[in-house]
Amino acid sequence: MPARRRSLQILPLIAVLAGVFAAPAAHANPSQYSVMMDDNNLLYRTDKVRDRTLATMKSLGVDYVRVTVLWSVVADHARSTKARDRRFRKLGADNPRAYPRLNWNRFDGLVRTAQAFGIGVYFDVTGPGPAWGHARAPRSERANAATWKPNARQFKLFVEAVGKRYSGRYRDEDTGHSRLPRVSFWSLWNEPNQGGWLTPQFVGGKPYSPRLFRSLYIAGHQGLVATGHGGDVVLLGETAPLGVSGARTSRTPMYPKTFLEGLFCVDGNGQRVSGAGCSDFTKYGPLPATAYAHHPYTKYDAPTKRNASPLAYTMANISDLEGFLDKIAVNTGRVAKGLPIALTEFGYETNPPDPYHGISLAKQVEYSNMGDFLSWADQRVLTQTQFLLRDVPPLKAYPKKSKHYWFTYQSGLYYANGRAKPAMAAYRFPFEAIPFQHAPDGGTYYAFWGQTRFRPNDSIDSVLLQFKPSGSTTWTTFGNPVRTGGRNYFVSVQEAPKGAGRVRAAWGGGQPPYLAASRSIAVK
Repeated sequence: MPARRRSLQILPLIAVLAGVFAAPAAHANPSQYSVMMDDNNLLYRTDKVRDRTLATMKSLGVDYVRVTVLWSVVADHARSTKARDRRFRKLGADNPRAYPRLNWNRFDGLVRTAQAFGIGVYFDVTGPGPAWGHARAPRSERANAATWKPNARQFKLFVEAVGKRYSGRYRDEDTGHSRLPRVSFWSLWNEPNQGGWLTPQFVGGKPYSPRLFRSLYIAGHQGLVATGHGGDVVLLGETAPLGVSGARTSRTPMYPKTFLEGLFCVDGNGQRVSGAGCSDFTKYGPLPATAYAHHPYTKYDAPTKRNASPLAYTMANISDLEGFLDKIAVNTGRVAKGLPIALTEFGYETNPPDPYHGISLAKQVEYSNMGDFLSWADQRVLTQTQFLLRDVPPLKAYPKKSKHYWFTYQSGLYYANGRAKPAMAAYRFPFEAIPFQHAPDGGTYYAFWGQTRFRPNDSIDSVLLQFKPSGSTTWTTFGNPVRTGGRNYFVSVQEAPKGAGRVRAAWGGGQPPYLAASRSIAVK
């Protein structure tokens, strides 16, 4: 990458670093969890693929896996025959045994295997649900029938069924009748500001999905409390970062700030307004949550680049999301002030393999590590999540050169065939070298930041900073070894050797061959 272009991208990083070193206690979060999401390989392939996927995630340093517990998948065929319908009604929708046992097996196997690997499981319980869990869409909205106006009471009962099954006390029906591990990390619904998950988004040009989601979240949270999960981690939101201006239809994606205004019944300054459904706060009080979950994708742009719309929340302006939530808290009391932020989906599609939607492999490496740094530097951020581990295979029913063929996500650290992208090593050992200030001798001080994510959490380690002059093949160590801290992060300001070349961090102790090295970054 040309030096000028990179310098423009790192200016916001320098500003972040200045704040971190000026008041470290108020910024960097050393206890941030590394989360990864890959439903295709964890839930919808074979047990062997699931186990291999978890083993790979463990080797990369993943702390938690985010898993979609899709209401329609668990409820599939629960009421498809008269006999099953009678059984379902007799047992009740809050009873795990009311659902076909084979529908649970993918989740049962996952929580057991993840526990064996020492990886936590985070369940996002979400619609769309079965037909009987939604209102009937009018004829003009039949295309949205699967997502149309979910029934909050039915969702609560489903959440209770999931909560009971993964309470740590439930014995399964067909795998030795052994107790299933407890799940203690939850969120309720996914991307409620997107028409693919919840409709209608707008009615008569006015936001409607926030009102729907508020009812679903309150009901779902009650379901978790009723099944002994009231003290667990429960995330609110799971909002997507972008929206569409102009037309406001039942399926138009809603900007997250607009969604929050409707969710909390406030205006753009966080002041109370009246509206349909706002009496929920009088009846139930503030929305309880451990953190607010958000998906700060920037698609093709660096994570330091703000979206053109002030209503969007991407990685570059997470502080705006935090600030707006705090305004709502101070002005209304409808959410806790200082609510932590959980970044629960983030990643970049690549070209190759996707010629229509991807960025280069080199940009995926650079942007992913930038995103890791920005999330680390924000004290309120609890999690940073990589979406996905492996690319999803393309849709082979369509011509290979068509956009439909590449409709699936290609944001993995590995290609669909299992071959690693450069981003895999960069995720395992993220690294940034950010020019910080000029040195008295004419050189440059750099802030060197990274994480030995692949090491056991809170290992007492040191990394070495190394330099390779342009045209050379030899790496030499410079400066002082840098100690790792909480969650194996490290940061140090040191002067880089003079002259053009590349720098990296190495772990392994002492002399080469080093056991692991980060990506290298050009300096001059």
